[in-house]
Order: sequence, then structure tokens, then C-alpha cells
Amino acid sequence: MRVPYGWMADYCDPGLLPRDLAERMAMTGTEVERVVTLGPPSAEGFVIGKVLDVVKHPDADRLNVCQVDTGDAGSADGGRTIVCGAPNVAAGQTVVVALPGAVMPGGMKIKQAKLRGVESNGMICSDRELELGEDHNGILVLEDGPAAGTPAAGVLPLAEPVLELEVTPNRTDCFGIYGVAREAHAISGAPLAPAPWDGGPIGPGVGSESGDLERLGDPAGAVKTADRARVLVRDEELCPRFTARGYAEVKVGPSPRWLRSRLIAAGMRPISNVVDITNYVMWLTGQPMHAYDLDLVPEGELVIRRAENGEKVAALDGNDYELTDRMVAVADRNGLAGIGGMMGGSVSEVSDSTTTVLMEAANWNGPNILRTSRDLGLRSEASSRFEKQLHPDLTLRAQAVAARLMVEVCGATPMTGIVDIAAPVPAAEPIWLRAGRVERILGLAIDTDRQARALEMLGFGVQRDGKDLLVSVPPDRHYDVTREIDLVEEVGRISDLDRNLPATLPSGPGRPGGLSRQQVLQRRAEDSLRESGFDEMVGWSFTDPNEKDRLRLDPEDPRAGAVRLANPLSEEQSLMRTTLLGSVLGAAQRNLSRGADRVALFESGRVYLPAAAFGPGPLGGDFPGNTRPPFNEPQHLCGLAVGSVDPSTWRGEASGADFFALKGVLEHLAGSLGTAVSVERIPGAPTQPFLHPGKSGVVRVDERPIGWIGEIHPLVAAEYDLDCAVAFEIALADLLQASPVGEEAYRDFTPFPPVDRDLAVLVAEEMPASSVLAAVRDSGGELLASVSVFDVYSGEGVGEGEKSLALRLRFRAPDRTLSDEEIEPIWSGIIAALEEIGGKLRG
Repeated sequence: MRVPYGWMADYCDPGLLPRDLAERMAMTGTEVERVVTLGPPSAEGFVIGKVLDVVKHPDADRLNVCQVDTGDAGSADGGRTIVCGAPNVAAGQTVVVALPGAVMPGGMKIKQAKLRGVESNGMICSDRELELGEDHNGILVLEDGPAAGTPAAGVLPLAEPVLELEVTPNRTDCFGIYGVAREAHAISGAPLAPAPWDGGPIGPGVGSESGDLERLGDPAGAVKTADRARVLVRDEELCPRFTARGYAEVKVGPSPRWLRSRLIAAGMRPISNVVDITNYVMWLTGQPMHAYDLDLVPEGELVIRRAENGEKVAALDGNDYELTDRMVAVADRNGLAGIGGMMGGSVSEVSDSTTTVLMEAANWNGPNILRTSRDLGLRSEASSRFEKQLHPDLTLRAQAVAARLMVEVCGATPMTGIVDIAAPVPAAEPIWLRAGRVERILGLAIDTDRQARALEMLGFGVQRDGKDLLVSVPPDRHYDVTREIDLVEEVGRISDLDRNLPATLPSGPGRPGGLSRQQVLQRRAEDSLRESGFDEMVGWSFTDPNEKDRLRLDPEDPRAGAVRLANPLSEEQSLMRTTLLGSVLGAAQRNLSRGADRVALFESGRVYLPAAAFGPGPLGGDFPGNTRPPFNEPQHLCGLAVGSVDPSTWRGEASGADFFALKGVLEHLAGSLGTAVSVERIPGAPTQPFLHPGKSGVVRVDERPIGWIGEIHPLVAAEYDLDCAVAFEIALADLLQASPVGEEAYRDFTPFPPVDRDLAVLVAEEMPASSVLAAVRDSGGELLASVSVFDVYSGEGVGEGEKSLALRLRFRAPDRTLSDEEIEPIWSGIIAALEEIGGKLRG
């Protein structure tokens, strides 16, 4: 953003050289990319002249010989002779003269020279030669007033320093000249003029007596804005506020020179006084505006709604744009009249014949504007501000400034009142800044009075309560300053922290380093997945609102009601994720689309679950010392495989990953933590809507559900262009809580051999093998070292609805070789346990 130094100085003159101010602003968080000089490098040698006489050059048809009074010795005897080729030069004009020695933009130095035999002592300048505009058809003619010899810099912005700022997305207050002036005020301590919307200065010749927004209007009250204009807002989420005010008896024409000069210095092209006012107000306040020819709006009715797919609008830039139903449109009774927050339509464009104007100052959904800008390939000064999410209250500020300008510059008669349609906006809660907090965080002692003064200079409201401060946040900092730590930052950044930083770091109690038990176990679990051939990934914590539909989540599912960000980077990243699965599926899709022949990924990260129960410790979202938020942030672990987990070798192709392969990976993970997981499958009832109903199950540890595992539902897999994928997701805190690692005692290796026994048991076909294994473990006692399934059979010799599981049991004692007599009673107990769950030994 370009900030003309002289324009800013109307509100705060910091008394610093522009480059010094730029350095101080950079050190306080407002980046200044560079300082440029508009027009000539110096204003020396440029004066106001009065053309006394003009005659044709005796030897050149297109040249004139002028006598110009420049108020110095060089023009004492009948004026200074200057040869000029401009067709519009005439006696009696007030002009800008570059005297010999003056340096023009581009570096050319004016010299005394003969032109076709006539000596010329200077140059009469045009707009373009001074870089004050694009007009080069003739010389720059000023209004009468300045005396001959007056330095031109006092009349025109010659050699105007311009700060080029790189405004960060959170600092929307610095998108306006007055916001930058407030920064200069806080940095330098120089006085700050009242805000232009509160009766402060707006521009040369614009009086403050016309600043009352309610009082301005038809004295008789006969013409009201609401009588001439009607606005319907059908989507308050996309347009939180829309204000409009009408003006009658508008005289459209060129803007005054001071207004055109300021816009040019700011990098804007002057068009007409009405359009220039909308740009001037935007540059001054940070709130964009748009002007309609009200007579071209059928019955004065505007509707703010979502566009329909394929609708087209002819925009002011001369291009036609095709919209989608994700975009917001401004429509009249005949069709589209503009793209909300982006650009107006040519159908109601203000022209020289316009006499009635409707001024719009609206507030739009920032992420939606950002996405629309990207989709249309259209970016404007207005959209670059709206996409940062402005506060709705800025609209009335803009209307107040525009009203004063419309009266003074266009001779307009404002209609009474404004149309104001606003959705409820939660008020910013006051924030406490506790005594000692600034020093504790910054290591710099700043007394309470200095803290309060710093915040007040930045526009915050401050109430003192002893040594504590209760701070209210102004609208233009509403989305940026929300916590106590933000106030500490504001105090620190303008308290010369860069110059007064303590030489030593703040002291604190020493603590020995090291990882907590949960951190050690978490790393062990992640290492187990790496050992199994999985690659770790790190995804965004933000997600797309459409992800819930892609994962087939029911609207009643708590995971469908995700936490919405107050200031998202884009609409596609406007929600906090409630599951890691979408992130991992998206990564798998990208890897496969780039030529990967197999994908095995895992992610360990937090999810954000509204109104969810808190698990044990920080990994379960239970952070000590913090007030619990309305949502939980547990750490989850998610793994996904597409294709084979292991690579193919010369010995043959690796087998593809399936439910059982991934179940083995999960069991290996649990084993690395010294615990065991079981998977309970519920036939015909999918555990999750994004899983295959017949190939999924609940993951349990100590009989408690901690997650899910299964094959991804074909419809979901198709959404991500995957043929087949298997995945799991578990709550890490619950798994780690069941781990005995760190609590187990050392047991010496035994040299005595084990005793292995096999058995085959008939069970119901729907009974999971994990239930059979659990029954054996529970009844096997301390001498049962392990049990595993080595065969599953169904068919001839096995009854209908049954299956045969072949189990291998290993018994071992640490101090002796076991005999059959010792094993037999244990074996009988195991047989009894299997019979209790419906099992029968197979002969």
C-alpha cells in the first residue's frame, strides 16, 4: 500500500524524515518495503508562474514565445522568456515553471538554451512531466490564487515522499491512511488529529461542519434513502453488513486537483469526482465503497445473494465474468449488477449524465472473497482488503467521510438517513492486562501508566483497576487482538523494545531436561509404524467444509460440527479437522497421482472435537492450568495403506495391504508398547460411515474402544481416486495409558525349553478370533507364555455357521522344564473357558 507522506501528515506529522519513520515502523511490526519520491527528486527550482503574454515563434509554427512572471529578478523586466510548445498556453494562466537548475523526474536538468534562435529561460510543465497525472496534451493550468514566485511544492505534491507498505493480513487498520497515521502517532508521540469520520480533516476545502451523518440531508426530510433504494440481503454469512446512502443533484465531473493528486500519489487513476471519492474514502479509512447510478437501478432495488452457476456479469473493467454458486453477487431486477466485494457492473455505472447516486459501503465474508478472486483471476484494491476480513462497523465510518466529500466536491444533496442491514456481530470482550505480565514476558520493566498510554495511542480504550488494565478493542483491531498476550505484544512493539532489550534472558526456575513418559511412548509407537514400512506425514490442522460430505459423515455425527476459524487462510481451510483420515487420504491421493506405486502413511496429530470428553493427560486434550475450551484437542494416530506395505523384490510381487495386514501392523504397534489390542467386528453394522460395512471393526484395549480399523468404503475411496485402501485411527492417550512400559520388572532369560501344544476349536462363524485368544489368555495363568492362530478352516467336516480355529499355545517356566502333569490342569481350565464362550474341541 502506498502512503503519501503529506497526506498522512494531515493527521500526524511525526517530525521524522520519511526514511527514519520507515525504519521505526519496520521495527514496530509495520514493514516498509521502500520509500520513493513522487515527481522530481527535489522541489527546488519549481515555482508558480503567471503567463503575461504569448506570441508565435517567428521560426516555428508549433512553438510559442511566452513572457512569464515568476516573481524573481529574472522576470522583473516584462517577464521571463520561455519557449513553449503546448497548444493550450494562453495569457492570464497560472502555471508551474521549472527554472534553470531544476531537476525533472528522470534526472533531466533544466538549462538556459536557445530554441530556434529564441533564448528560453525555463520550462512550463505539464501533468505528466511532473508525474502528477497522465495528461500530456498541454501544460498544467492551475486555478487562480497562488502568487507568482510561490514555491510549487506548497501548491502541488512535488517531490512527495511515498511509503510503500507491505501490510500483513492481521493489520487491516493499516489499510487506511488514518490507521498508518495512528501508528506514526504511537511511534513518535506527535499529536494525532481527530478521525475523519469524527469531524477531523478530510482534504483541502472540506469543512468539518458537514460531518454529522444523521444531520446531513434534505432539510425538509422529503427525500429519504429508504424511499429511493431497497436492499435485500439473502445470505448474511456472505454479507454481514450492507449500508447505502442516496445523493441527489450530483454534478459529475473532474475532481479537484488536490484530490486527483493524492490519488495519483497513492497509485490510483483519477476517473471522475464520484468514483474518485469512493477510492479516496477507501485509501483514507480502509473500507472500500462502490457508487451506483441510482436511476439505472430498476425501482432502486438491490439483492445480495449467492450467484447461480453460469450467471454472467459485465464488470467495470470491460470483461464478462461467469460466476458459480460459491460466489456472492449483487443483483437488480434485471440481472447481476456486480460481484460482491470484487467489482461493480457496468449496468449501473456512474457517468457524466448521472445526477442521482447510491453509495454502497458493505462488509463481505473474507475467505469467500479470497476464493472468488482466485477462481475468477480477478484482484482489485477492494478485494485485497475484503479478503482480510474487515469489521462491519467500518462501513459507517466510510459513509460519514463520503457524505462530506459528496457535498463539498460534487455539490450533492444527501438524502436523509442510510439503509443499514446488519447481521448480529459478537461484541469484542474487554481484555485484562494483569500487573507484571508485560515484564514477565518481555523481560522489560514498563510501568502501568506507560502501558496504558501506549495502548491508548494505538486506539484502545483503557480503564485502570489498580495496577491491572481493562482494555477494550477498537473495531479495526477486532480480529487481531483477542488475548492478553496480544496486548503484551502491542505494548512491547512501540516501547522501543529493540533499543531497550535486556542484555540477559529473563531468569526462571531451572528444570532438568528430558522427555515425559507419554512422549517416550508416543515416539516408540511412531517408530513401530516406521519399522512396519510406513512413512510419517504432517498435514494441515485446517480442513475443507466439504470434507464431512466426502467422508459420508452424518449431520448428527459430532465430527460433522467442526470448529470454525475466525480468520481462515481460505474457505478450503476454514474448519479445524475432527479426524486425521481426510488429511491422510488427501496425501495418498497426491502421492499416487505423482507416480507412487504404493503408499503407506501415518500421521500423529491433534483433532478438534466439539463437546468431546477429555482423555488422560495432554495427549488426551487435558492441559493442566488452562481453562478448558468448548472443544477437545486429543492426539490421534492414523495410518493408511494403498497397495502393498512392503516393496516388491526380485522374488516376486509383495502382497497388497488388506484388513488383516493392517491389523497386524496395529498389533505390532501395541506390542512395542507392552500391551495388546483387539479388534471387534460387528457384521452388517459399519463402525464408521467411511468404512466398508463388512471389513471394519472397533479397536479395543483393556475392553475399552480407542478407535477403528477397516477398509475404506468404495464411495469414499472414489472421492479420493483410490482403488482400495485400508486405514486405522486411534486415540493415542488411551493406548499409552494401557502400556506398562516403565513399570515392568526385569526378568532374566530362561534356559529351559518351552512346551508347545496345538488345539482346534469350533466356534460360531461371526465370533472374532480375538475373543477366543482373550479367553485362552485369561485362563492360561502365568505359565502360558503365548497363544496364536495358525489356521482358520470352514467347509467339509465343519457345521454350517461354524469355523475351526487352530491355536498354538506355548507354556514355559523360568526355573524348570514343565511336565505334562503340571500343564494338564491348566489345559483343562483353557478347555473349560473355550466351552463357556461356545467353543467345542474339534476331534
